[in-house]
Amino acid sequence: MLVYTLIRTLTQYFFVVLMAPLFAGIIANLKAKVESRKGPSIFQPYYDIFKYMKKQVLIPKGSGLIFKYAPFILFGIYSLIALIVPIVIPEPIFFTASADFLGGAILFSLAAFVKIAAAFDSRSNFTALGAVRALSFNFLSEATLITVFFAVSLITNTNNPYTTNSFLASHFIQNISLEHIFATIAFFMLFLYETGKIPLESSGLAELGMIDEGMSYEYSGKLLSLSKWSGYMKQYILGAIFLNVFFIPWGLQSSFPGFLLDIPVMFLKWLLLIAIVVIIETTLAKMRLFRIQDYLATSFTFSILFLIFSVVIA
Repeated sequence: MLVYTLIRTLTQYFFVVLMAPLFAGIIANLKAKVESRKGPSIFQPYYDIFKYMKKQVLIPKGSGLIFKYAPFILFGIYSLIALIVPIVIPEPIFFTASADFLGGAILFSLAAFVKIAAAFDSRSNFTALGAVRALSFNFLSEATLITVFFAVSLITNTNNPYTTNSFLASHFIQNISLEHIFATIAFFMLFLYETGKIPLESSGLAELGMIDEGMSYEYSGKLLSLSKWSGYMKQYILGAIFLNVFFIPWGLQSSFPGFLLDIPVMFLKWLLLIAIVVIIETTLAKMRLFRIQDYLATSFTFSILFLIFSVVIA
């Protein structure tokens, strides 16, 4: 039993770490194809990671320890989250008991705090600009994340993400209920924001429209490689939570060796999500930067409605 749990743990963790850049590459390539461009290879994120690993690390003058160690901390936080939530295998693995849904939301908030603190610690105007924007918007995004997870726990009577996935997979009627639809919309809107998939319009330099990317502007070499890799992991984890908890909680197996089929199942789920994201990115009109607060306020409203309906039903 212990060996079986270890195999499931390693399978889930290494799938997230190794495959997260591939999904980012598929999104970039498919988006380019839709826009009638050749686009980068789907393996371009891997090329970038290994290329930056070989480059020299340049530390901005005046920066402190937070700037230097933030990429390692971020990678560690997302690695822990990858072992807490059902993002590949729908059965508890090692470290699952270390946090519940709300604990996972707090870890996401901790990662955001570390990244913002590192941006300010770089002593750069561009990264500080991105950090200030993140602070202006994250109070709504993090509130949405915590509210949605809290309401899900009310519906399923548990904070355990694996039990939640099992409950939703075995209760189809719950997935088409009004409160679950509100939760799905709220979390999907949050996913688009957190992964930088909202089309933004900038009348000046491209850097002026950056939020999350702007906070990594001063990194180079191995630190930039880890920062990008952490971003890919964050995108995969949020997307997998959306797919396995809110959108398509079915199709995953926990038996041995049936759980190995979870890998192609997750790949197919992600291809569907990628298609939806690319359609949104390429068809929606670009949004002004100051409109992001309205967008996140709408997402937060859906999460509050979800919470209200959850309390009424509970």
